[in-house]
Amino acid sequence: MNNHEIDYKLFGEEMQCVEIELDPQEAVIAEPGSFMMMTDGVQMQTLFGDGNNSGFMNKLFTAGKRLLTGENLFMTVYTNISQQKRQVTFAAPYAGKIIAMDLARLGSKIICQKDSFLCAAKGVQVGIEFQKKLGTGLFGGEGFIMQKLEGDGMAFVHSGGHVIEKTLIPGEILKIDTGCIVAFTSDVNYDIQFVGGIKNTLFGGEGVFYAVLRGPGKVWIQTLPISRLAGRILSFAKGSRKEEGSILGGLGNLLDGD
Repeated sequence: MNNHEIDYKLFGEEMQCVEIELDPQEAVIAEPGSFMMMTDGVQMQTLFGDGNNSGFMNKLFTAGKRLLTGENLFMTVYTNISQQKRQVTFAAPYAGKIIAMDLARLGSKIICQKDSFLCAAKGVQVGIEFQKKLGTGLFGGEGFIMQKLEGDGMAFVHSGGHVIEKTLIPGEILKIDTGCIVAFTSDVNYDIQFVGGIKNTLFGGEGVFYAVLRGPGKVWIQTLPISRLAGRILSFAKGSRKEEGSILGGLGNLLDGD
């Protein structure tokens, strides 16, 4: 293996964290802000780019790719500098599931949503994946610029809500809301399709386009994209309180000072 070979444990149900066990001199890379805790003997180092490249131009190139996906320009590397096994733990930024992916068994490449990467074994490359089709580029929304994880080590991504894993047979088609895609293997064909119908477009409430994934390959789907959750919270914050089930309605708002 070219990447560091790490062991791990997942803890929790809907608010999960992953504990990475590092042998001496093993390392794991992670997104800034995902760190939760670590035992003594682990050295933390913040590096420009994805932490795998040497040379200024290579670091600048990888940092630029990360900037395109909306990620931090820096990556944090945690290395076990002791002579014993040590642990470092990372937590997802919102409620959902953490998905452990063995890239060596998944074709050495995974394409995922641009904000879903959590951490990976040192040596896994974190880059960008442009969807080459014109329709996908213009209307793909969250799916236009995605992250790609390449290597033969373990990588961890997080989803919103619950995660469903589907294995598509050759030619099998799955239509998904673009925001509900967490990741898929590189052999899956990705495209964007118009929902169709005036009423569906204007009043369906599900967007004008959805993603079309064609097998073979594996797909990971999340039940609650963070963009959808944020949109609902924002709409409630801006709107007036409906007081469902209350006979007082607006009068109750007046009585309690709203």
